[in-house]
Amino acid sequence: MPATSERAKTREVPPDRLRFGIIGVGVMGSNHARVLAEVPGIELVAIADPDRSLALKVAKAVHCDAVADHNTLIGLGVDAVIVAAPTHLHHSIALECIEAGVNLLVEKPIAPTVEEGRQIVAAARRKGVKLMVGHIERFNPTVQAIKQAISAEDILSIAITRVGPFPPRMSNVGVVIDLAVHDIDLIRWFTGSEIVEVQPQLTKARAAREDIALLQFRTASGVLAHINTNWLTPFKARTVHVATRDKYVIGDLLTRQVTECFGFQPDGSYSMRHLSVGHAEPLRAELLAFVKSIRDDEKPVVGGDEGVASLEIAIQCLEGGSSAVPRRAPRKVAG
Repeated sequence: MPATSERAKTREVPPDRLRFGIIGVGVMGSNHARVLAEVPGIELVAIADPDRSLALKVAKAVHCDAVADHNTLIGLGVDAVIVAAPTHLHHSIALECIEAGVNLLVEKPIAPTVEEGRQIVAAARRKGVKLMVGHIERFNPTVQAIKQAISAEDILSIAITRVGPFPPRMSNVGVVIDLAVHDIDLIRWFTGSEIVEVQPQLTKARAAREDIALLQFRTASGVLAHINTNWLTPFKARTVHVATRDKYVIGDLLTRQVTECFGFQPDGSYSMRHLSVGHAEPLRAELLAFVKSIRDDEKPVVGGDEGVASLEIAIQCLEGGSSAVPRRAPRKVAG
């Protein structure tokens, strides 16, 4: 075992502190390390990554240890881990963490397939560990302001645009799994209803997988929704438009502005106002919510079932969609 691991074993940690580890230190894993290192009541024990030089670099920056694999990390006696490894490794890593009784936050998507996702959920339930899925947009203050504005409204339609240039780091998935799955989750969360109709239009222009997706949905509650996403736009755009019976809400996730149009009159006039948006960092808010679920023994904000449900819709999009209700019965989405 590396000497760095021995230091982690002998480090004295107050009993009220949770011992955390991070598995995978790519872009998201490195960000998790940065934030976790500053969360009160957390002891970031070590990060695990087979890329030794990268692991050591990140570990040095956040003053923790570096190990080569998740099994070594589990052996250090951690209470919880962040699984930020490549998606195809989520299933095996998650099951081994769960078997060891370690709570875990798994970055989206929860797994490469719905069946593997369900196996992770079932294992966590049997073992009694906390399982949260990293759908970070739910913790975006702009998204939360939109959610609050429409919470008591009769929603009619949702249109989400999430476009930008091709990310050089991306190779194993297309825009549906990388980008659209965020917005599939938001549609389910905004409406509190499952998606029951999927009508996708996908194409490949420059990438090995789909890099343009126009996705249409209908929820069990009758809301029509649309996602426009691609890797061909030379600039980033992240917007959400929600139409209800009594108002129209526009949110820009990049400028952090939310505008509400209301009081529609027969002559076409209406009133407008800008809504207050918080300034919390989404990743920090997500991690604090995960920590709270462990400390207070609460259900995670985005549980495993939620992650699997959004993954299932994303895969339906990749498989050509359907105008029929999915095999699972529609259910109320957790708020």
